[in-house]
Amino acid sequence: MKSTLYWCSALALAATQLFSTAAYSSAIQQTKGTFEDKFRQLDEVLPTPNVYRSAAGEPGEQYWQQQANYSIKVRLDEEKRRIDAAETITYFNNSPYTLKYIWIQLDQNIFKNDSMAELTATFNSKPDPSLGGVDRPARISLNQLRRQQFMTDNELGFAINKVADGRGKALDFVVVGTNMRIDLPQPLKAGDKTSLAIDFGFNIIDSDTVGGRSGYEHFPDDAREGGNDIFLLAQWYPRVAAFTDYEAWTNKEFLGRGEFTQEFGDFEVTIDVPADHIVSATGVLKNDREVLTKTQRDRLEQSRKAKRPVFVVTPEEALENEKEGTDKRKVWRFEAENVRDFAWASSRKFIWDAKGYQQGGNVQPEVMAMSFYPKEGGELWEKYSTESVIHTMEVYSRFSFDYPYPTAQSVNGPVGGMEYPMITFNGPRTILQDDGSRTYSLSEKRFLIGVVIHEIGHIYFPMIVNSDERQWTWMDEGLNSFLDGVAGREWDPTIPWGVEPRSIVDYMKSTNQVPIMTQSDSVLNLGPNAYTKPAAALNILREVILGRELFDFAFKEYAQRWAFKRPTPADFFRTMEEASGVDLDWFWRGWFYSTDHVDIALDRVYKLRLDTQDPDIDWERRRQEEADKPTSLFVQRNQAEGRKTWVELNPDVRDFHDENDRFTVTNKQRNAYQSFLDKLEPWERKTFDRAIAEDKNYYVLDFNNLGGLVMPILLQWTYTDGSQDSMYIPAEIWRRNAKSVSKLIVTDKEVLEFAVDPNWETADVDIENNYYPRKIIPSRIEAFKATRGQDHISRDIMQDAKTKLKTKEANEEEQD
Repeated sequence: MKSTLYWCSALALAATQLFSTAAYSSAIQQTKGTFEDKFRQLDEVLPTPNVYRSAAGEPGEQYWQQQANYSIKVRLDEEKRRIDAAETITYFNNSPYTLKYIWIQLDQNIFKNDSMAELTATFNSKPDPSLGGVDRPARISLNQLRRQQFMTDNELGFAINKVADGRGKALDFVVVGTNMRIDLPQPLKAGDKTSLAIDFGFNIIDSDTVGGRSGYEHFPDDAREGGNDIFLLAQWYPRVAAFTDYEAWTNKEFLGRGEFTQEFGDFEVTIDVPADHIVSATGVLKNDREVLTKTQRDRLEQSRKAKRPVFVVTPEEALENEKEGTDKRKVWRFEAENVRDFAWASSRKFIWDAKGYQQGGNVQPEVMAMSFYPKEGGELWEKYSTESVIHTMEVYSRFSFDYPYPTAQSVNGPVGGMEYPMITFNGPRTILQDDGSRTYSLSEKRFLIGVVIHEIGHIYFPMIVNSDERQWTWMDEGLNSFLDGVAGREWDPTIPWGVEPRSIVDYMKSTNQVPIMTQSDSVLNLGPNAYTKPAAALNILREVILGRELFDFAFKEYAQRWAFKRPTPADFFRTMEEASGVDLDWFWRGWFYSTDHVDIALDRVYKLRLDTQDPDIDWERRRQEEADKPTSLFVQRNQAEGRKTWVELNPDVRDFHDENDRFTVTNKQRNAYQSFLDKLEPWERKTFDRAIAEDKNYYVLDFNNLGGLVMPILLQWTYTDGSQDSMYIPAEIWRRNAKSVSKLIVTDKEVLEFAVDPNWETADVDIENNYYPRKIIPSRIEAFKATRGQDHISRDIMQDAKTKLKTKEANEEEQD
């Protein structure tokens, strides 16, 4: 075996000599305690599996969740912009614990002036102290002033008028910010149920002024005297907080960002509105004969099998409807089964179109896709809203489960994008032109299609796969953004959906970030953190690490396991690993628990050639390698001057060493070579002869992990003949040294250049160090002309003082 080691070491020795210094340095660093195991198992971070949640990531054999059914009667006072309602909650204690009280969410209380959200709101504009705050004062926008004035002029938040048990007996309760604790007269034992009756009301906020996930929008220019409103009602009723196996009561204060998780239940809701209003709501309309005309009912029936959406309320009818009001009223009655929330919208402005989505299967063969929008939605909504709803269901069901509800609705109003069971609020509109026509920009078209896909997608995540956005925003926003990117690119791949790895590069290399696994209210940049980064991570997991077959199977398994249940991050992580059969702890740890980024640099490439051990071949190669080295500048200039060397000037004084250089081969070396061959075993000789005959190219590549996030190395190389080859190197190459590794690549042909992640598939933040040899990276530069500033020093007061004051009439003429 000694002989085998000898010839094999010829290549290894060359590599060892090249890397010995770096290897020694790395070893010294590790002895100082800098080693970090990026492949440490995640079990030490995740909750311990139990009878409720298994180690496989699926519901355990004793999994449980509560149920809350609601019966609500609500009345909309259009003039006062207020609702008043009475609800009865039937609460089922399916947990193994006895409950002494029940927590209720009062989300409308966030708009009280003394709410935690308002009291902890910060102000970011400050005066320049060096100027005494006079010349450079703090700034406050008119929008901020308008919001403050509205909240001062209106009493906001819930008015709780009654809290009683099912028999009408008053119950003790205490309001704690956006939550209310109701003390039960008798402890609610496991397996029992109880009823709560709550009378409540609140003044509806102006959504454009205050912001939020619901409210009204006023249209003063409508033909009707006083104008019209669109009302979007969400987080509008006192809702039972979730009671879970992992957190008990989920009663964290609502600060506006982190939303909620709810209990599933059945709803019966009657909505009393002006008789000329059209109402869209969670669930199925049960009294259509009382609130719709025969013509409208016939159109709705016709839409079930239509190729394109059919108007239930036409644009012309809606335009006529919004010209007048009425003192009469109608009551719309909706029922919804097995939903975790209920939302609704009401306005006399609504156009209504519908189309049946023939889904097939046994779950919900037909789904009514519907859109409700005012004339301001125009052709944009008419063409794309309902079709986008159906497209979303087609794609999402492929990745999860058949859409289980009878309706899926898109409603236009003041809320840019929000989701609830069976109903979504979406914002984009057309632009009214001077000639009375309505147009829309490409960005508005893209916005509408994108927001409808995203919000309808939320009906799957988290309205069915019931994750807790108050704690883990990424579990629904990130997963949904990943899927809306899939659906969006299947609609139109030219639209920038923001889920590609390249979409997150700037955020990942920024210093103003926190890990994805950060509670919602503490996230610094919610969009990149909860939407884009997890979506890009899942995109990489699907396209680069697992491949579509493994990823799609595992993701669908997760969705089906946790449909109508309440998953945690551990359940998602464990399911994806268990169903794919791939250890992904390194991936979750790096992408979700750290702020490391991807930056794999290809720092050096060494080209090695296998020695033949034949001295007549190998030493001639070395002579040629020496000749190929650049001649020193001193020698070059001497030669250019025609200067002769001493040896050339004295040819009679020459010896053996002048006739033979240091690469001269002797018979002693030839004898040693022959002895080497004679001592080889037959299989060794065969292997050696083949390696010599093939004379392959050996390249050693040095990689450095500068970003800290371990990832697969996507390597591509181009040969001198222009052809290319590639190699997928799994992330596990970093398992023993997460900072630097070397890889041997053996090729038949000579390589011209190497590239790491040439197609930008891993979110590598620095593409400049991905090439060897280095490339010139193309970019752009734009010339500009410096302009004079208009601050307190540079403005020309002498000239400005000559300007005449314009009259109000002149201003109006100029604007016209």
